[in-house]
Order: sequence, then C-alpha cells, then structure tokens
Amino acid sequence: MTNDHGRNLTPDASVIVARDDHGKVAVLTADFTEHGGEYLFLPGGKEEPGESPQECARRELLEEAGVTAEQWRHLGSYAMTLKSTAKVHLFEATQLTCGPQQLMPGEEDFKLMWWSLEDALKAVGEGRFLLQGGPLALFLAKGEG
Repeated sequence: MTNDHGRNLTPDASVIVARDDHGKVAVLTADFTEHGGEYLFLPGGKEEPGESPQECARRELLEEAGVTAEQWRHLGSYAMTLKSTAKVHLFEATQLTCGPQQLMPGEEDFKLMWWSLEDALKAVGEGRFLLQGGPLALFLAKGEG
C-alpha cells in the first residue's frame, strides 16, 4: 500500500520497556529460524487502525507480556525506514501488574523473562536483539533512570 507520493503506508509501531519495582525489565525471546535462531526483543508491535501509539503500547504489553502499567513515559520516536512514513514510538512502563500472556496467533512461542537492565544492555552489545527498537528504548530508559 502506498500514498500519493509513492511512500509505504506501513502502520506505526510501539515498543515498551516495562520495568518492575525491582528494576527488572520484561524481555521476550523466540526462535526466528529465518534469521538464524533465537533472539531477544521487547514487547511491542504495529498499531491497529484508529489506535494511538500509547494505546498500541498498552495492548501489545498486555498481549505479549500479560502486563498492565499505571505509569507511562514516552521515550521518543524514530522513522522506521527512509522509504516509509511509519514511526516507532518508544515507551517506558512502570507500576506494573502482571498476569498471564495473551499471545496472538504466531506468537505462541514467545517466552517472557525478567532481566536486569544491565543484563539486557549487555545482550544488546552481544547482538542478541532482533529489532532495533528494543535496544534504543533500553538505552533511552537507562539514560533517564
């Protein structure tokens, strides 16, 4: 799908650093065979029609991690690619309530873990994250925390 200027109309996306009262962050892992194996990533995904970035973040955090949050902080946004108008919106979520994951089809193998921010950032340096939004959000959350 493209607009009048030939740009891709990919929907915006949101990525969340969910930090519990002990400073642990929600980290997901799954096997991405097409990319060579198991990778880490943060909760997040594409906006559904009519959703705001924060509504998307709330939904994705609940689905992928089973978590709701009382406090939300926008960490920033960036352009997804040069050939798209889509943006990735980064959030930090705190004051968490944890429940069961509500995984969607295709997400059944997502495993939730709670890591220290330092261990998550170490994994970034080791190239263990699949997408760039998670590492950027982690660095921004660390800078503010």
